[in-house]
Amino acid sequence: MTHANNDHAMKICIITSTPFPPGKHNGIANYVLSTANKLVERGHSVTIMTRGSFAKTASEIVNNVEIVRPPFIRVYPFHVHVHGIFVKKCIEALGSRFDIVHVHSPLSPTVKLSLPLVSTIHSSLLGDAQNMEVVDVKSLATKLQTWSVGHRLISELIKNSDLVTTVSNAVSQELRKYYAGSIQPVVIGNGVDERRFIPAEPQNRGNSVLYVGRLTYRKGLFDLLKCATLLRMTDISFVIAGEGELYAKLRKKVRDIGLQDRIRFEGHVKTKELIRLYQNASVFVFPSYYEGLPTAILEAMSVGLPVVATHVGGIREVIKDGENGISIPPGAPNRMAEAISALIQDKKLRKELGRNARRTIEESYTWDRVTDRLENCYSSLSAFK
Repeated sequence: MTHANNDHAMKICIITSTPFPPGKHNGIANYVLSTANKLVERGHSVTIMTRGSFAKTASEIVNNVEIVRPPFIRVYPFHVHVHGIFVKKCIEALGSRFDIVHVHSPLSPTVKLSLPLVSTIHSSLLGDAQNMEVVDVKSLATKLQTWSVGHRLISELIKNSDLVTTVSNAVSQELRKYYAGSIQPVVIGNGVDERRFIPAEPQNRGNSVLYVGRLTYRKGLFDLLKCATLLRMTDISFVIAGEGELYAKLRKKVRDIGLQDRIRFEGHVKTKELIRLYQNASVFVFPSYYEGLPTAILEAMSVGLPVVATHVGGIREVIKDGENGISIPPGAPNRMAEAISALIQDKKLRKELGRNARRTIEESYTWDRVTDRLENCYSSLSAFK
């Protein structure tokens, strides 16, 4: 494991569009903050630049990480580039404080500077748009906007980057397909805090199935409700944790099909309560149509929870069917119901998959592993002094 000492400490500026402190299952914000904390632990200096208000630039220190918020003006569809002007001025005003700039997609501005620029692209956006379900006018508009705006912003980010990184081989392949065939992104992966998300004896497990994540398009959540309908004659219950555009529609659908007593919506939950939900579930389910590499699956696996997930994106690289989870095709609620039912009935299989899932996390998906790869990327640009 690589660890920096004071002679090789770097000054890193991270640019992101996500809010701080992170909240409401914001995977990218948690990703940024978790890697920033690890870099600080290893002796580096980290400044995170994100969106502020219309007013002047504000800053604060959170756990030895500097958070700077340049002004952000909501002039859609030009908000990203306008924000980029303020970000560039802010970086230039800080002079020689930084050795490297690191941009996290999506919707973050890229700035042309003399400093080395690393980008981490969490989603190609085009793959996201292609697999987005159209359930109403708003979802159609979101799909078209993601496709049109996303391609331009990711193209610009790739063009300006000295090194492109991604969270999974699946996203890496999409970048080569949709943007530039000659690009060779470095896969640094995603991580979880394996010291907090730990297995524990359940306090009140029952036969419960848990979903955690955004309640939004392309997550396969209506398939999940169909799955619950197929299992309505059993004693299996469902817990859905998260918020998003589809919250009201999903609750209405649950009422329409008469499953209010079998499906519970938790909304947004804080980390401590989230860990308890994982630890008290019997099975974790993730029915998405598209993913880069979702944090929720890694959290569930870290807790030793058997996972039923669709065979898409970066999930394919983590879940080995029958070894550390069960893979199913997207858009197949019947297969989802069969897998869940099989796990509920077979306690031995649940334990085996859970143990193997935890081992997978410990070996490959901790924040220390991700930060090792990040430091290697920075070093490859001769950024260490």
